[in-house]
Amino acid sequence: MKLKACIYIFVSFICISGLFSQTQNADSLYSRPLIEVLNNIEHQFGIKIKYDQKMIDGKVLTYADWRIKPWSVTETLKAVLAPFDYIYTMDNGKYKIKSFEYARTTTEEGKQFLDYLNLLYPNKTDWEQRKAQLKACLPSALGVSPMPTKPSTQIILTKIRKYNGYTVQNFALETLPGIYVCGSIYKSSLKMKQYPIILNPNGHFGQGRYRADQQNRCAMQARMGAIAVSWDLFAWGESLLQFDGTLHRLSAANAIQTLNTLRILDYMLSLKEADQTKVGITGGSGGGSMTMMVSAIDDRITLSIPTVMTSSYFVGGCPCESGLPAHLCGNRTNNAELSAMFAPKPQLILSDGKDWTANVPELELPYIKRIYGFYGAEENIENTHFPEEGHDYGISKRLAMYRFIAKHFNLDLKCISDSDGNIDESKVTIEKESEMYAFGEKGENLPKNAIKGKESLLKVLKEYQIIKE
Repeated sequence: MKLKACIYIFVSFICISGLFSQTQNADSLYSRPLIEVLNNIEHQFGIKIKYDQKMIDGKVLTYADWRIKPWSVTETLKAVLAPFDYIYTMDNGKYKIKSFEYARTTTEEGKQFLDYLNLLYPNKTDWEQRKAQLKACLPSALGVSPMPTKPSTQIILTKIRKYNGYTVQNFALETLPGIYVCGSIYKSSLKMKQYPIILNPNGHFGQGRYRADQQNRCAMQARMGAIAVSWDLFAWGESLLQFDGTLHRLSAANAIQTLNTLRILDYMLSLKEADQTKVGITGGSGGGSMTMMVSAIDDRITLSIPTVMTSSYFVGGCPCESGLPAHLCGNRTNNAELSAMFAPKPQLILSDGKDWTANVPELELPYIKRIYGFYGAEENIENTHFPEEGHDYGISKRLAMYRFIAKHFNLDLKCISDSDGNIDESKVTIEKESEMYAFGEKGENLPKNAIKGKESLLKVLKEYQIIKE
């Protein structure tokens, strides 16, 4: 009887254990519909969450309740969204769900990133080692190390147009076989032995380099005694004669635009009237990205003014800015560290309150100024912040830029000021877009060797190892 009882208990235990095991296996993933989880999060934390319904429908979250962090809505959302490669951003006080962006994180993560970087180099010696590591990696990551052989063709220059205090001449420069970059060179009418060179890389603003504020910027730099140059983004402007605008979104655009900038710098410094000791660069948005990158990798730059782009948590939303792994150098870097690499040379960071530069005065500037402090050069790093302004290179930002250039390149602001001493852009002639073309109004002067289309482009880039197989 006792034996039968034992067998009965044992069998019952096995049955119950098997049933429990089956139940546990079925429920062990703690799965719940994502929409249900998000609704619960809204109720629990008293928040509103915005999302595209198509991103949520049919999605099931495993270990759902285990991902809830009752002490933190931000940690909860990170844990809940990560399995789907989603992130959240703030949008008018609401949490907005978006697809993962490698180029953009959050202000909080930007602060954590800078705190981490500060621990890497407590002194100048450690910083110089870090800087050397980045400088060795960045050009290679961008596809410009080693630099490809220059085409043997001469630069194409159009007729010179004369205006009040300056001249303009369009150019086309072959940067790789069959690949051209077009732009305009603004020269001062002042009689000087040598002139500072100022590069003006373009950003993703409407009308590209043909827009009024870009023309104003370059013309005023020339009127105050510099030689300024502006050019098209890849697959923008006259580059569209060769490449469809969709190719601007190729990761290879990151390499092409960097190469174009370096080639243009080579040409500008080949001018006998160029002052090799005074070489500035300034651009906004995507042009700001190029400003920081080229300032970091090319020692010929002596003054830098990155505009509305210096951030610890955003490295550019276009592949032409972040399509190649440059920001993965040194086990991750960011634009604030790239800006710091310019120390101890003069740098003005222009920021505003309505984009990813909103926190520069409190977040990125102290970090960068600390690096300048390693050289005893804190006076060489400045920030002019416009809390009520947005993402542009508007008049207030240009005024700050003019003053900074005049201060460090010893140029006379009176050349661009009215009788009351106010900087005045009214004497600049804003040209029609067609006047700024290097290849003619209808592209009729496009060189015969100019390649066209994606297939031909990739062939050249692979041949010159700008991009790898």
